[in-house]
Amino acid sequence: MGGFLAEPAWIALRLSLKVACWATLIDIVLGVAIGYLLARKRFPGRELLDAVLTLPMVMPPTVLGYYLLVLIGRNGPIGAWLQQHFGINLIFTWQAAVIAAAVVAFPLVLKGARAAFEAVDTQYEQAARVLGIAPFGVFLRVTLPLAWRGVLGGTLLAFARSMGEFGATLMVAGSIPGKTQTLSIAVYEAVQAGQDDTANLLVIITSVVCVVVLVAANKLTPNRNPQA
Repeated sequence: MGGFLAEPAWIALRLSLKVACWATLIDIVLGVAIGYLLARKRFPGRELLDAVLTLPMVMPPTVLGYYLLVLIGRNGPIGAWLQQHFGINLIFTWQAAVIAAAVVAFPLVLKGARAAFEAVDTQYEQAARVLGIAPFGVFLRVTLPLAWRGVLGGTLLAFARSMGEFGATLMVAGSIPGKTQTLSIAVYEAVQAGQDDTANLLVIITSVVCVVVLVAANKLTPNRNPQA
């Protein structure tokens, strides 16, 4: 009985880790770039852009899932283009789960990166420019090393959020065991089927993974009260 329960649990765990890793990779690339832009550049509509990109943090996941369906579904502008030119259908695939998780978790990386970059003293960057270092070199050799703790803390939170994503993922990826059924969806399906033992195991696995990630994120977050 234990082995029977463990097999679908570990399959769901592996899929969740796969989805979370890819979603976090996408988020860290886009979040760091846009976070740096918002922290260092002044332009019209900057705060509006920040508000729009932060919407997934407060918007119901099912609403986000619907928006994604409209965009990447067979009749959506992106989905139809991919189907027509490359024969790619994203709906009900693990790639759709990655997109959903990336969208939902993106604000956590963005906010962490922006705050971390804003905390970096611009005098260090100016000194590097005076020494003849190119702008991209300044970012890689000065700004990012000084902001890495905040960026990584936000990234770990995004990873944990991706692991637990449910609503948007269910909308665009469905619940196909072994293919799109992540841990959170597997818990829902187990409860609906009255499989309490399976649900308990999945909940424990999910909780342990998320606690480990959150503890690591707390340790990496800059200490705002050194005397504490």
